[in-house]
Amino acid sequence: MCELFACSLQYHLVLNDYLREFYAHSINHPHGWGLACLTHQKVNIEKEPIRAIDSIYLKKRLYAPIDNKIVLGHIRYATIGTMEYENTHPYTLEDNYLHSWTLIHNGTIFKYPQLDIYMNRQNGTTDSERILYYLIDQINDSYKNNKDLFAVLDQIFVDMSKGNKLNIIFTDGKNVYIHTNYLSSLFYLQKEEGILLATTPLSHENWLSVPMNCLLVYNQGKLIYAGTHHNHIYYDNQKDFDQIYQTYSGL
Repeated sequence: MCELFACSLQYHLVLNDYLREFYAHSINHPHGWGLACLTHQKVNIEKEPIRAIDSIYLKKRLYAPIDNKIVLGHIRYATIGTMEYENTHPYTLEDNYLHSWTLIHNGTIFKYPQLDIYMNRQNGTTDSERILYYLIDQINDSYKNNKDLFAVLDQIFVDMSKGNKLNIIFTDGKNVYIHTNYLSSLFYLQKEEGILLATTPLSHENWLSVPMNCLLVYNQGKLIYAGTHHNHIYYDNQKDFDQIYQTYSGL
């Protein structure tokens, strides 16, 4: 599966050591790497459809301090879509109010018909890019009709998580939105400067599992919204199901 990295910080923190460890995992995730650094709601995306550890550019990029308060990182293990630039995360799109939304995804959408109409609009072929197109349309509708944006996004992830593997992080440059419904596949580290997130712990510090099955929203490292808790856990096989059952039944 792909791996994700993100942060939501109140104070600047040099992230290079965490990012070096993160991108080192690309030995098993060879289908592309991406990095999004956000400053004052403007996003700079750098990515290549090659293995991160083979990227001369990325090695040089990580020499310079990276201390943006919002950063998203992705290393890809392709399940849908070929190994091309257009299929490499992160993805970014603007809403009708010129807010840039940037998204990374680890998972697979097996069935969610609402995404199908975006196959002819997207640049690549991944379900992840279609998710962002769909989210932008729903965000525009919420602005137009004066709906509560958190409530709209919350309901989307309750619905979309049914039968789908939906580990996802996205941001508008102010808030960082997080959802996971796959056991032991997203962890967080709370630091004085804010919160870091990663698919696997990136240091010997006290990383903890991100709460599953609800939309979480962070602003400057602080949790400002927790959505509806649903029971749409994704599991690969019976062994995973048994582990999840024991975890949640207290056995």
